[in-house]
Amino acid sequence: MSEIIKTEAVVLSKLNYGDTSSIVTLYTESDGKISAIVKGGRSSKSKTGRIIDPINYLQIIIYKKNTRDVQILTDANLISHFVNLKEDLNSAKYSFAIIELVKNLTVEHEVNQKLFKGLIKILNLINDKKENPAVLFGRFFLFFLSELGYELSTDKCSVCGNKLTARKTLGFDFNTGILCSDCFESHSGVEVISAELFDLIFCLKTNRLVEEFKVELMDKFVFLMEQYLKFHITGFKGIQSFRIYK
Repeated sequence: MSEIIKTEAVVLSKLNYGDTSSIVTLYTESDGKISAIVKGGRSSKSKTGRIIDPINYLQIIIYKKNTRDVQILTDANLISHFVNLKEDLNSAKYSFAIIELVKNLTVEHEVNQKLFKGLIKILNLINDKKENPAVLFGRFFLFFLSELGYELSTDKCSVCGNKLTARKTLGFDFNTGILCSDCFESHSGVEVISAELFDLIFCLKTNRLVEEFKVELMDKFVFLMEQYLKFHITGFKGIQSFRIYK
């Protein structure tokens, strides 16, 4: 069965294919993550080829056939190319990290309109410079974990269920998440979470204002989240965009 699909999409990646075409990975509103070929997309005369670039937000038309893995993209129109985001190195770094997470950790053809809307929203916020891009990335990361089924609790200990309080030493277990002070003391191989780091995680999770931003604190947060995902998702090797931009 084949059908023509008109939907919105964010370009996650693009690869050359053959002499003139491209293969793109898209996160779509209607079909989740899909791969599609842009025939003749590398020709200087191709309007579609010129706008199919990573991070661009498009309205697309796909010729979809369930029996093939790579669909055919027949047309595309640009909604936004987030020009401010791409002109700022720090904003670009965190934005590419976001689309890398979506590309590598979502399942093909699994529709999630909440995630799609969240992706568009965070790219717009970074582009509009509403907040430090690192903070916006952190907010998206925790939202994304929740959508994957690995939500972190900032209210209760992930082991005993007792209320978490930043006034005491807390821990982070790569299997379960944040531990209260009692469970931290009784578990080995657990990372320490300072009151400052817990406050950052709490503010990111609850969309509260981050009063002070420290690069080292965000780096520690990213490290913990990467290790948490590595524990739960086989083959996840961390966010490569951060390594590229160093």
